[in-house]
Amino acid sequence: MVAVVLALNSGSSSLKYGLYAVDPEPVLLVSGTIETLDDDGHDHARFFDTIETALKGWPVPTVIGHRIVHGGPRRDAHCRIDDAVMADLEAACAFAPLHGPASLALIRAARARYPGVSQVACFDTAFHAEMPDVAKTLPIPRAYQAGGVRRYGFHGLSCESIVRQLGDDLPRRLVIAHLGNGASVTAVLNGRSIDTSMGLTPSGGVMMATRTGDLDPGVLLHLLRERGLDAPALATLVDHASGMAGVSDLSGDMRVLRTAETADADLATRMFERSVCKQIAAMIASLGGADMLVLTGGIGENDAPTARAIRAGLAWVPGLETRILASQEDAQIARHAAALV
Repeated sequence: MVAVVLALNSGSSSLKYGLYAVDPEPVLLVSGTIETLDDDGHDHARFFDTIETALKGWPVPTVIGHRIVHGGPRRDAHCRIDDAVMADLEAACAFAPLHGPASLALIRAARARYPGVSQVACFDTAFHAEMPDVAKTLPIPRAYQAGGVRRYGFHGLSCESIVRQLGDDLPRRLVIAHLGNGASVTAVLNGRSIDTSMGLTPSGGVMMATRTGDLDPGVLLHLLRERGLDAPALATLVDHASGMAGVSDLSGDMRVLRTAETADADLATRMFERSVCKQIAAMIASLGGADMLVLTGGIGENDAPTARAIRAGLAWVPGLETRILASQEDAQIARHAAALV
């Protein structure tokens, strides 16, 4: 029986949707993107008005799959959504306040619009769930670790899609650099994640469009003590006002920065490129060498200067093949959703 899956990929500023026929491989029927940056967090019904208009004339979904950025400490495998899963997702919002509440609101809206249709949660953290303790454990007191404070890793659906696309060409030691508005680098050994640049939240690792990436924690303590910034102000600084946007004082959009003729814009792009190279080098260390590097995500797939800079910055790595592949997160959501129902 053909499953008709509506895949919903909710990000921090947009909602991507795709309708797939899965039998057994997903075939895209129709897709689109809705900008959500100015949404007040309550009117998700209007998103489904837009989606239903686009789906008019196509088969009605038999299952809906949701990309969930953070599953929290209790959810590390894709699953059907029930009340117990919803409770765990509520708790996980503490780890991903940028993404979690929007995802929950979208699930509730989907349940209301499609009563009786199965809903599936596909976790970006699932791909990294079996990382070894040396990668998963953060250097903090054990008392905090017991509360779920550890490295989770993200962009897991993207990494899954790269591993799948490589198929028989999958090398033993692979580094995946997902470079977009959010960016992370993952070390993959024999198809499994063993280390990754993002940590407890999607804010760490590579310098990003508006996120700091890895930052001396003393900077935040200094701003707390000397400048009087409170927790909400620090959260805004870390996730929304820093990265390439903060350095350039212009934009976090690589396309804007590439055409800007300012020294700060040039510095921001060079810092991003250096940050990516450093994280790739770290993943090579975790792997004990690397056979292939894959660039994916909006910047990784489309920004040629970034690809050239990364190749040049890693010219010292012997025998490193570099490929550019498209991230196929939505197709992965469709596969998992069809399999789970």
